[in-house]
Amino acid sequence: MLVRGVEPNIFVLSSLISACNKSDSLFLEGIQIHGFAEKAGFLADVFVSSALLHFYGTYGYMTAARKFFEEMPERNVVSWTSLMMDYSNNGDPEEAIEIYCRMKGAGVSCNQNSFATVISSCGTLENELLGRQVLAHVLVSGFGSNVSVSNALIHMFGSCGDVKNVDYVFDRMPERDTISWNSIISAYSQNGLCEESLRTFQKMRLANLKPNSTALSCLISSCSSVDNLRWGMGIHGLVVKLGLDSIVCVGNTLITLYSESGMFEDSKLSFLEMSHKDLISWHSMMVACVQNGHHRNALELLAELCRTSQIRNHVTFAIALAACSDPEDLLEGKTIHAYIIRLGLHQNLLIGNTLVTMYGKCGMIRAAERVIHIMPERNEVTWNALIGGFVENEEPQAAVKAYKSMRKDGISVNYITIVSILGSWSAPNDLLKVGMSIHAHIVLMGFGQDDYVKNSLLTMYAKCGDFTSSNFIFNEFDSKTAVSWNVMIATNAHQGNGEEALKLFLKMHRSGVDFDHFSFSGGLAASSNLASLEEGQQIHSLMIKLGFGSDLHVANAAMDMYGKCGDMVDVLKILPEPTSRSRLSWNILISGFSRHGYFKEAIETFNEMIQMGEWPDHVTFVSLLSACNHGGLVDEGLSYFSSMMSEFGVTQGIEHCVCIIDLLGRLGRLSEADKFITEMPVPPNDLIWRSLLSACRNHNNLELGIKAAQHLLELDPSDDAAYVLLSNVCAVSGRWEDVDDLRRKMKSSNIKKKPACSWVKVNNKVSTFGMGDKSHPQKDQIYAKLEDLKQIIRETGYIPDTSFSLHDTDEEQKEQNLWNHSEKVALAFALINSVDGSVIRIFKNLRVCGDCHSMFKHVSQAVQRTIVLRDSYRFHHFSGGNYMAYIRNFTLLVMLLVLARGMYYNLIFTLVVTTVIDAVSTEVDFVRYQNTVKNWSGGRTCFHCFLRKLYASTHECPCSYDKLRFDPSKPDCRLMVTFDDYSMMSKFPKERTSMVRILRNPIDRVFSAY
Repeated sequence: MLVRGVEPNIFVLSSLISACNKSDSLFLEGIQIHGFAEKAGFLADVFVSSALLHFYGTYGYMTAARKFFEEMPERNVVSWTSLMMDYSNNGDPEEAIEIYCRMKGAGVSCNQNSFATVISSCGTLENELLGRQVLAHVLVSGFGSNVSVSNALIHMFGSCGDVKNVDYVFDRMPERDTISWNSIISAYSQNGLCEESLRTFQKMRLANLKPNSTALSCLISSCSSVDNLRWGMGIHGLVVKLGLDSIVCVGNTLITLYSESGMFEDSKLSFLEMSHKDLISWHSMMVACVQNGHHRNALELLAELCRTSQIRNHVTFAIALAACSDPEDLLEGKTIHAYIIRLGLHQNLLIGNTLVTMYGKCGMIRAAERVIHIMPERNEVTWNALIGGFVENEEPQAAVKAYKSMRKDGISVNYITIVSILGSWSAPNDLLKVGMSIHAHIVLMGFGQDDYVKNSLLTMYAKCGDFTSSNFIFNEFDSKTAVSWNVMIATNAHQGNGEEALKLFLKMHRSGVDFDHFSFSGGLAASSNLASLEEGQQIHSLMIKLGFGSDLHVANAAMDMYGKCGDMVDVLKILPEPTSRSRLSWNILISGFSRHGYFKEAIETFNEMIQMGEWPDHVTFVSLLSACNHGGLVDEGLSYFSSMMSEFGVTQGIEHCVCIIDLLGRLGRLSEADKFITEMPVPPNDLIWRSLLSACRNHNNLELGIKAAQHLLELDPSDDAAYVLLSNVCAVSGRWEDVDDLRRKMKSSNIKKKPACSWVKVNNKVSTFGMGDKSHPQKDQIYAKLEDLKQIIRETGYIPDTSFSLHDTDEEQKEQNLWNHSEKVALAFALINSVDGSVIRIFKNLRVCGDCHSMFKHVSQAVQRTIVLRDSYRFHHFSGGNYMAYIRNFTLLVMLLVLARGMYYNLIFTLVVTTVIDAVSTEVDFVRYQNTVKNWSGGRTCFHCFLRKLYASTHECPCSYDKLRFDPSKPDCRLMVTFDDYSMMSKFPKERTSMVRILRNPIDRVFSAY
């Protein structure tokens, strides 16, 4: 046109600018047209100016649009309405309403588009009161029956949850267009009324209106849940049948449908099959990744989007920042933050709110504070994000301070604010100091009847131990929802009231309230805490029956339950495939292996976790270090501890330091443990000193034990464990006067030792036993059974370890005291009343002693029963094997060896040793032979000398019991031979020849007594 010398007029320029609006890739061309219009003097025309104003708004450059608007020499209703629409479409409804107020103040009459825009903005803000005020203006202006305005009213009432008025407006519309039907379907969808949406869609089709892409998109959105997925898939089929599957908005809602229904792969497939993608498509897929835990995928999509010509806006980066809300993604979050500043989007309110949330969840709460201080404006979402960050980072006082700043800032408090504040308090002292005051404040502010707030009050009172108040609030509910039941079940389970939690679970079932995955998680947690396998199995069965078997959240809870109830077989049965496991799944598996003594499996699982691309967190390392601790893998444990920060970016916490102290102390490296405490990255607490004191008791280090006890009592003068452990150290050292002094001091200070108790479930009834308990109706049978067991296991090599009876009495009384231990009483009861061949599961509230561990092992072998003993630290598994057959075989071998000590010594020796080594294939077998040889030689020999070549660190059983301490100066134990690998000689065939040579001298000494 210009080439031919034809000058464009205002209509041509307006049309060209509008054409640039309709494409998302003609921004530069629009800028050039703007330059031409300014050069040609067309900017004075209101039509051209309005078109340019809308152009900048369409591309999201609201700062440029506002500046252009303020510089316009003339404005009409189109100009004002255009700016309002741009603000509304770019997620800033407050500014749209502010422009409307200015427009009214300037005396400009509104048209139907103006009213429709401002009413929609009220709906976006969910401000029904303001919307009704605008409705009054509408009625005065005579637009009450206008279709566009009525459609906007349906949207506004729908967004505010006022479905009754949605129906009222729709039913009284004199005429309806397709947008009217779309609006009411959308309103039903927003309020979760899927069936009403489907019925309205059917009426729309009966009215001979052909559904368009908008109607189908709204309908798909209404089906975006697991319960309504089948309807959504049916609508998807209709979309394909109508040939609308290539429409972008339909594809976007399909992505959301499958994502929110837990079908991430289908969501991803829908995205990849889209021939054309707009910015919302990218946003929907990024949100799907974040919702389903694929944060890295979301960031990869951002990178891919940045390589395209698509325009990014503040929503793009808000979603990307949401994908960085984990400490391991902090670096990526900071990088995106820097990029946002470079693009000039850092002053956007949504971006600021997302940054505060991200830094709070990543533990960088000081950075979140800095962000909020430089934000040009703040709303309730901003302050709620900061308060939530303080709560997550366990800074309750800072949360209260932020709440006061929020009030001072003139920001209205909402229920989210109250819920966050209530989540700060979880200790009994907190309830008296702050919790009750906040409750009173809540009532004064009118939030007392809000269900969300009441549920949070339930949680606060229960966490603080005031179950009377929490039960009172719970009973005051007019209608108890699943959330209310879940709160009561979860808090009771986590506060140690497992029985009450299971009763509530049953009451919830009987009340007819549908279970969700939180209900099952709470019920399974209660079973875990009670170590009640049968109840846990019943809940798991119900979970599968109701279709929650594939829910990863519930599957993790079931795995945790089975692990804590001593059944690792079922843990492995329900374990998801490696590609489907979350970090929590890996952590539960590693923790289960560690708790049950499978130390190598725990380490192998950790390595597999890294190979699968799942990054460990602090919980992972607690379980891993615990495995190294119980397995005596000191070098591996120290290596993992040092790699936490350097390789994985995980901060070393007090829990990890406790594991290291316990690991060093378990192997007697007490000086290293003491040095480690002085160099720890965190200040030592009671757990550190208690662990060191326990190690001092095991290794008879009185000096360091006194030091540890002093520090422990400084932290808590009423700590009974400090007195008991120090008393034990003194008792082991033979300082009985000091023991008496400590006991007198405990008595004078009214400090009582926590009594030991054990319990066992037989015939669906739990029986509890204390030390020397004789209150049970079957006491005579129980103690008779103990006498029988004593005789049986003495014949199999059991020797009572009276070092665990820390009383100044004779050996006979010490042995009697050992046989009064609660776990032994429980075992006798279980053997009397349980079915032969069944697994016996016994639980103890304190740590099991070494003599009980040895006794359980011998009983398991003698009576051919599998016994699982759980103490306060871990599980101990005793699998009854054909122990007597081992003894008979070994006796025969020894007899052959004695007979062959003459001329056939060399010939038969190799045969005998090789046969013995072949028989010893597990650590359990090793201990069996070790005890046998000890007994036969009067305890004068070191069976570890048999394995001198193979093993290289101090031997102790996985449970730290059955320790053999050797003195190299003694003639009967000249070789200080140790090991940390429980694989036996059969796994090292190449070593046999050298082992046979080394074994000759020790074997000779074994039989020197004969």
